[in-house]
Amino acid sequence: MYDLIGDIHGHATELKALLTKMDYRETDGVWQHPERKVIFLGDFVDRGPEQVETVTIARNMVEGGQALAVMGNHEFNAVTWVTADPQNPGEYLRPHIDKNLKQHREFLEQVVEGSELHHSMIEWFKTLPVYLDLPEFRVVHACWHPEHLAAIADYTDSDNRLLPGAWEAASREGSAAYEAIEALLKGLEVPLPGDHHFFDKYQQKRTNIRTKWWQQGELTYRDLAMVPGNVIDQIPHEPVVADVLPGYDGEKPVFVGHYWMSGEPAPLNEHVACLDYSVAGDKGGKLCAYRYGSEKELKADNFEWIARV
Repeated sequence: MYDLIGDIHGHATELKALLTKMDYRETDGVWQHPERKVIFLGDFVDRGPEQVETVTIARNMVEGGQALAVMGNHEFNAVTWVTADPQNPGEYLRPHIDKNLKQHREFLEQVVEGSELHHSMIEWFKTLPVYLDLPEFRVVHACWHPEHLAAIADYTDSDNRLLPGAWEAASREGSAAYEAIEALLKGLEVPLPGDHHFFDKYQQKRTNIRTKWWQQGELTYRDLAMVPGNVIDQIPHEPVVADVLPGYDGEKPVFVGHYWMSGEPAPLNEHVACLDYSVAGDKGGKLCAYRYGSEKELKADNFEWIARV
């Protein structure tokens, strides 16, 4: 059986407390349980104060056979930050602009950019699969989207890991690999109708919304929009285009992270659970896990969490 853990973002203290709460113990440098294993949902790095320790704990568990893990968008970004852009000498697949540096600076400082440790962590990030489709359930960082999963298959190996030559395509806007990674690791976005738009917290004009892709039924753009509360009234109550959402077949549960949820953890619906409860947020954040026990429909009672220290 598995315990699935959401986005950690360098909060190793909370990770160790959550593992301890779930009866894992550290033995010879590897956290382990006599009967269960962990699945990490990605986003080990950026923001938090203990990023090296966080990656070390997760990596030791994976390499010690005590855990599985998928790639988060922050691991993808960390790899592309250091990967040279073959079409633009002196540039990188993730541009070294102020916005990107601000997001990634804490990791670069803690790991010491360019160090042997930094290189080793980047090489480990490259081994993380984009998704897992296990007999009992599915795992992806942000969005389970059959069309994009099919597209990324051309760029991954048999273990769903990006091929060495795929990182460039996955970073090049307009390619099938780019669109797939954007949806699977960063969430499904759809364009607003007409000239509708809003301004984000950086005062950048946005004409797309990130969606609650797991919702079903007749929906409007406002129903689907994941935007700050102060701009929700700017999202139109017009019905969404019929085929804009991937739908979810409900064949088995799917677990995601990424979305900075708040409040008391609970399933999004009977088949979908988000395990990111904002441990790296300003206040009230939690590091969250789901203790899976072979159920077909997800249960609120199976969530465990540790409030941010």
